[in-house]
Amino acid sequence: MNLSKKIGFTITMLLLATFSFGQASNSIVLIETNMGNIKLMLYKETPKHRQNFLQLVENGHFDGTLFYRVIKGFVAQGGSQDSRNAPAGKMIGYGDSNRSIDSEFNPQFFHKKGALAAPRKPDKVNIFKESDVSQFYIALGRIYTNKELDLMEKEVNVPLRKKIVKKYLTNSKRVVLDSLKKANKVEEFRAIAKTIKESIAFEYNSSPERLEFSEDRRKAYTTVGGVPHLDNNYTVFGEVINGFDVLDKIANLTTDANDRPYEDVKMKVKILKY
Repeated sequence: MNLSKKIGFTITMLLLATFSFGQASNSIVLIETNMGNIKLMLYKETPKHRQNFLQLVENGHFDGTLFYRVIKGFVAQGGSQDSRNAPAGKMIGYGDSNRSIDSEFNPQFFHKKGALAAPRKPDKVNIFKESDVSQFYIALGRIYTNKELDLMEKEVNVPLRKKIVKKYLTNSKRVVLDSLKKANKVEEFRAIAKTIKESIAFEYNSSPERLEFSEDRRKAYTTVGGVPHLDNNYTVFGEVINGFDVLDKIANLTTDANDRPYEDVKMKVKILKY
């Protein structure tokens, strides 16, 4: 291929890639169960999770599996290969898949009721919070009051701020500040104190651990409900758009000691829109 053809080919591929990216849209999938159907929307803003889920659906990965872990007021979890044809009463695990992908946390997506999200291994063996994408869960949760949300923020943010203050306002820095104060060296005292305060404020305000419920989150958690303490810990990559009545039926099933419903909820999943 000569140089002009190579350049033309490269430009064509770039234009196609740009066009494809610009045309990216939310996908729609349908979960058919013996208790009714649930329609899900997969977010274009979480492309890794969206594409992986679609690939698993195309491969029939979820077909015949169960909603095997249902905790009313918390989540309905399913899709594990271990659940396919599992005899009654058997404890179900994650299956033999070790498939994981990077987290895709997005502040506009959170664990309101009906949120579709990916489970993962615990922090001690998964410091980057990578998602186990061989299965999924749907948030159930409950309705919260604004006071409860305020308390949740304080329970997270107060210890976080104390930890950051301790990092910058060390014992040695306190000694220096005390000596400057006693010597009445006001300007030097203020300069060091200002630097410490600015460092504390910057790290606290930019910390991913800091919890602050936006207006949208507060509205959702105080009206439709959800599971707010899972936010920023598990990737939300879609939501239920139809079939909340079916979700409620599943949530109300009687379960055994392992949270498995006595009545199997078997699924078949298909793609309605890429």
